[in-house]
Amino acid sequence: MRRRRAWALGFLIVFSVVAVAILFRKDIVQIPAAKIQRDFELKAHRELIRSLRKNVRSLDAFTTDGCSGGLSKAWRTVSDRFPAFAKVHEKTPPWEPCCIIHDRSYHYAGGANEALESYALRLSADQALRECVLDTGHERSDDLSAKYALTEDQIHAAYEAIANAMFDAVRIGGLPCSGLAWRWGYGYPSCPRTVEN
Repeated sequence: MRRRRAWALGFLIVFSVVAVAILFRKDIVQIPAAKIQRDFELKAHRELIRSLRKNVRSLDAFTTDGCSGGLSKAWRTVSDRFPAFAKVHEKTPPWEPCCIIHDRSYHYAGGANEALESYALRLSADQALRECVLDTGHERSDDLSAKYALTEDQIHAAYEAIANAMFDAVRIGGLPCSGLAWRWGYGYPSCPRTVEN
């Protein structure tokens, strides 16, 4: 029951962020002051590093769900129900290898030993995910342009929207110590909950 709730909550968060990012991408979704975002996030990274130092349990074996937040699962469902879709776009998102690379960094928190290092490594992993999705779009643009009678610029713009939405989703939904299955450092035990007075 808890897993269903966590999945539903995660899906709702990712779906909402993706929808907003696609509709209002220009400066509305981005927090204008990167320092505010960093300072807020550093609290979670400090808690993660404290938890890692206290906990002697080793890293769990690597696992991945492909693209988190239900994206890969939904893609498979659509491709199973619509063979024509699967024929053009296959059974998994074309950028799923990007998600798996991203998951590898998230699994072990990038190997960070300090909070600021953890923050920088997570940001780098999220930026690499965005770039990988953009590269996938460039690789597929010629083929998709012919299939859909769109210009390559239109295909690139669509992939840019997807890449930016995914970036925003992982920046919000992947915070360390969130308790979510796809959090930064998910290969380690969840951070203990602390109660502030």
